[in-house]
Amino acid sequence: MKKFIKYFVYFLGVAVLLILGAIVYLKFFLPNTGPAPDLKVDMSTENIERGKYLANHVSVCIDCHSTRDWSTFSGPLVVGTEGKGGGIFNQQLGFPGTYFAPNLTPYHLKDWTDGEIFRAITTGVSKDGRALFNVMPYLHFGKMDKKDIEAIIAYIRTLKPIENNVSSSSSDFPMNFLINTLPEKAQFTTMPAKSDELNYGSYVINAAGCAECHTKREKGKPVGKPFAGGFEFKLPDGSVLTSANITPDKVTGIGTWTKEEFIQKFKMYTDSSFVNHKVNRGELQTLMPWTMYSGMKTEDLEAIFTYLQSVASVNNKIEKFKPAK
Repeated sequence: MKKFIKYFVYFLGVAVLLILGAIVYLKFFLPNTGPAPDLKVDMSTENIERGKYLANHVSVCIDCHSTRDWSTFSGPLVVGTEGKGGGIFNQQLGFPGTYFAPNLTPYHLKDWTDGEIFRAITTGVSKDGRALFNVMPYLHFGKMDKKDIEAIIAYIRTLKPIENNVSSSSSDFPMNFLINTLPEKAQFTTMPAKSDELNYGSYVINAAGCAECHTKREKGKPVGKPFAGGFEFKLPDGSVLTSANITPDKVTGIGTWTKEEFIQKFKMYTDSSFVNHKVNRGELQTLMPWTMYSGMKTEDLEAIFTYLQSVASVNNKIEKFKPAK
């Protein structure tokens, strides 16, 4: 009996040491994506315009990092708040913590180097070495062309400084430990030629982060089929928004849509005759930034549609909106 107790205490001690070692490793040795690169972005007009297009209409950085008018359908951007930060992603929306989109204007980023911004966008590691939760899809941005990331940085350098001190993000247990395992070293690609519509579409849809919302996720990890929808967002009034199935399934997805119908779904928001409407409590609301994506170039929308028609078809019926009870 004494021997048993002795071995039990021994193994218990080893187990405790292993657990403590794992905690120390997670907390103090991760994330490890390498130092911020030494770079200076090109501030030419052409590069800034490319970055403006990407940040506002493709990767939609300005969407989360600005104020949106949630009294109106799709929460259009409040003009004059571009980059001020403050967007909240919390437990109510299904996230394992409370995450705030930081201020991207020069008011906050003036002391950041271009390389530090580049590292944050593409690997999820902040200026101070802290891991960022992947509500910002840095795992997708890290697969973009370096030139496009640098263009986005050039653009946000030109934003009007807005004095807005955003609260620090925090993770619930156990994500407060696991968050350090999320950042990854970037795996950059070269943007394909636009004439290669399928591969170009794959590039644009990655840059737009469509899979982030249109794939069922739990605690930041995808658990559903890509693009089959099912990610639930619990809105402040208690209603539930569920992302749509955008695979080519002809019954539950977009398999019966034409390319023209797909493009019009976006472009209707730029039509001069379009008038957005107010949304009352309990009425259909969406997090999809239609008014921002509507500014995407037609050739980019065409390429996205072509790519989506090539993905695996998934029969997954979605109830897109459930009003609060």
